[in-house]
Amino acid sequence: MTLQNGKNNKRILIVGSNGMLGQSLTTHFMFNNDVYLMCASFENESFYENVKYSKIDISSQSEVKLLIKQFSPNVIINCAAYTNVDGCETEKELSWAINVTGVENLAKYGRICDAHLIHISTDYIFDGENGPYSEDELPSPISQYGKEKLAAENAIKIARIKHTIIRTNVLYGATQFGRPDFVKWVYNSLTEKKNIRIVTDQINNPTYIDDISYAIGKIIEFNKLGIFNIGGAELLSRIDFTFKIADYFNLDKSLITPIFTSELNQPARRPLKSGLIILKAQSEINYHPLSIEKTLSLMKRNLVEH
Repeated sequence: MTLQNGKNNKRILIVGSNGMLGQSLTTHFMFNNDVYLMCASFENESFYENVKYSKIDISSQSEVKLLIKQFSPNVIINCAAYTNVDGCETEKELSWAINVTGVENLAKYGRICDAHLIHISTDYIFDGENGPYSEDELPSPISQYGKEKLAAENAIKIARIKHTIIRTNVLYGATQFGRPDFVKWVYNSLTEKKNIRIVTDQINNPTYIDDISYAIGKIIEFNKLGIFNIGGAELLSRIDFTFKIADYFNLDKSLITPIFTSELNQPARRPLKSGLIILKAQSEINYHPLSIEKTLSLMKRNLVEH
């Protein structure tokens, strides 16, 4: 683990380090002797001991300015986001402050220290009419969350900062802290013999968080700029993903009830036929995501123990 500022160390700032992807990135970089790591998140303390940490509200221009000025990062990885898709419809001011204004602040002050901003975006910038999508497809968001994430992408593009935008979808993976991901929720529900309703008409390629961390590491290593789709290897419906989880852990699939998305009556519309084409990442950064079965095998110990 590198806590001292070596002359040749890459100075990496992870914003949103206590989130699901932030935790994966922290563990990915904290033992890298070539990295001088700083973590920052909205909580008072880091979930991890022995990492440099700063509490931050990225919607505050002064807080972002101070942190970046003090740390002077070479790379800023922004995982911070208001990700409650339905909440964005009713808490537009709060969600915009985090999803857009916060990104504008990171881009503005990151540019001053010539940082490379790596920002996590989403397939929700598309309408889900004709997926899976390549990096060159024209965005057409159908929810407030999607509109905010697209606005953030555009803010980065006009900020004149070196940047990489990573679009991803349906993140999952074992984390030590925070709310359960989709896999853990399915596993816990079926283990406890609870009935669950799962949509049949949402199609994505679920993405293992450690695969994203690997991809970000390669983007930094190769100094890749632009837009990259980082998704899983398998395009499938949400219910087929659930069946895979149930099959792997030998859980009762009769507890799973297929439904249509419209039956959930959610405030925000979801892109249905979505997913991301990952050919660019495969060819340019040697990104080859693990199979769902392999990721479930890696998650097994964490799920069974907890």
